Amino acid sequence: MTTETAPTGAGAPAKPQELSLWGALQANMRDYGLLLALILIMLFFQYFTNGVLFKPVNLTNIILQNSYIIVMALGMLLVIVAGHIDLSVGSVSGFIGALAAMLMIGWKFPPELAFLANPIVAGIICLVVGAIIGAAQGYLIAYHRIPSFIVTLAGMLIFKGLSLAILAGKSVGPFPAEFQLLSAGFIPDIIGPTVVVPDGEGVQGLSLHTTTLVLAIIGIVAMMFFAIRTRARRSSRGHEVEPFSLFVLKNVVIAALILFFSYMLASYRGLPNVLVVMGILIALFVFMTKRMTFGRRIYALGGNVKAAALSGIKTERLTFYVFAIMGALAALAGMIYAARLNSATPKAGQGLELDVIAAVFIGGASALGGVGAVAGAVIGAFIMGVMNNGMSIMGVNIDWQQMIKGVVLLAAVFFDLYNKNKSA
Repeated sequence: MTTETAPTGAGAPAKPQELSLWGALQANMRDYGLLLALILIMLFFQYFTNGVLFKPVNLTNIILQNSYIIVMALGMLLVIVAGHIDLSVGSVSGFIGALAAMLMIGWKFPPELAFLANPIVAGIICLVVGAIIGAAQGYLIAYHRIPSFIVTLAGMLIFKGLSLAILAGKSVGPFPAEFQLLSAGFIPDIIGPTVVVPDGEGVQGLSLHTTTLVLAIIGIVAMMFFAIRTRARRSSRGHEVEPFSLFVLKNVVIAALILFFSYMLASYRGLPNVLVVMGILIALFVFMTKRMTFGRRIYALGGNVKAAALSGIKTERLTFYVFAIMGALAALAGMIYAARLNSATPKAGQGLELDVIAAVFIGGASALGGVGAVAGAVIGAFIMGVMNNGMSIMGVNIDWQQMIKGVVLLAAVFFDLYNKNKSA
């Protein structure tokens, strides 16, 4: 019995394998479904809020209100993909916000230590403390085999109590103006405003933040370049690729969405500073999970910890690093949250861990570990944010909001398990 094989010479190119349209849709059902769900949810609330949802000021508010959720969702993605959970992120973020407030406002340092109250120095200290907290929890989980649920549940109680203790049960604020820029600031319009006169009558028009539009166009061009290069590389190596028509349609839709939202932001005050921070973090985590050995090892760890250990992966050290990263991101989110409120409160961060975990699971991460994507976690966070914002505008009671979010989370996990069992 003989089989035909492709030429294996050094110069023989591999034959690309292009999936059928239906096959590509099935293979990427979760990703396409998430993006479609976000679009449909936004259109739903746009209609039932009488056009309020897509107003530039409201879109900006959605970004500001959910920035800390997205920042923590990036770290939680790594934790869940590695097969663990972190229930302490809300309390840790609240504690770090309280620590930042006491460093900059509450504690009166002697002259030789006055530099500790500088917003930049205080911010660095808070990031380091957050990373140490995450590392301490990771150490107990990785090297002492204590379940992450128990360790982080204890952490949630500990740091909730510490927040109350250092704030003495009262709010501390306002923060220095430089610190508030983290959440309330916008990038300057370096290029200069452009005035658009839609009807040509008179001098009234719409002033746009030109720098925002230019950055959006640069981002779209970069996205297209890397998408085309990745597809070409996969084709040259004989890997399966989606149909060209679907590839073009997907990227055109994403580019159109980016351009639309950039235009809406540009017609208000431009890109918020926190959106730039989020963009950098998202790009970094996409690169980490798709291109770096560190990221691939996290997926291997969550897929099968014993197989990962046998293949030479230092699973304990990897778990330690994952929780340290989560702690640093929780610290950053806590500072963003505090800067947005312009004060630190004893109840800050309460319940945020539930929104963060829900965002990651809605975004396609598996409850069993080993599966998840950065884009999915970000889209999941925006789905939660748009739902919160839309229901609030519609006047839906908070109890009904919680029930609806719970149903959406349960449906997302059920859909994930159904697809996994179907493909098994």
